[in-house]
Amino acid sequence: MKERITDCRLLRKKTEELRYNLVAMMDYAGSGHPGGSLSVLEIISALYYGGIMNIDPERPDCPDRDRFVMSKGHASPAQYVILADQGFFPREKLREFDVNNSMLPKHCNRKLTPGVDASTGALGQGMSMAVGMAMAARTEAEAKYSVFCILGDGECQSGEIWEAAMSAAKYGLDNLKVVVDNNRLQIDGFSDDIMPLGDLAAKLDAFGWKVF
Repeated sequence: MKERITDCRLLRKKTEELRYNLVAMMDYAGSGHPGGSLSVLEIISALYYGGIMNIDPERPDCPDRDRFVMSKGHASPAQYVILADQGFFPREKLREFDVNNSMLPKHCNRKLTPGVDASTGALGQGMSMAVGMAMAARTEAEAKYSVFCILGDGECQSGEIWEAAMSAAKYGLDNLKVVVDNNRLQIDGFSDDIMPLGDLAAKLDAFGWKVF
């Protein structure tokens, strides 16, 4: 596991470095979703560098590693720059983002990219994957891991998100952690103009979740 960054100032500095790499990568490719990628970068940086997730670039397939699900799969650039910085693959590979047959496609693909645990991009499905992973952790004697899932606020309009939320509460999946990137925007405009979510925290609380 990479050395943990406990100083908030150093973590902020690291995120600024990653932000530069992310923009440079997308500019070089002339492709990608900059808004959704940049808005989630601080969240993912805290998970990867703050000592929250148990991962090891030298053992990317370790059975007891924590799992990460980028449900808003179009924000893959944010995960790619972190994985490259942590040593899952060479930094030079960032120049191949969204190139045909590249190991770094526009949306997350677990079969192509070291360190990616879930193939995502069809919004609304990632939380169900995360629920399945969290349930699987209970059946694997040597793999007691946690699952971290990042949702976009726009995709929380999808009914499958709430089916997954009900399932997680029913099965008491305390090894599942979900973070909503509430950036207030989706592809067609402001989320509140398209389909208001109301009090998202109160809704999740009503579904049996512990909400912060």
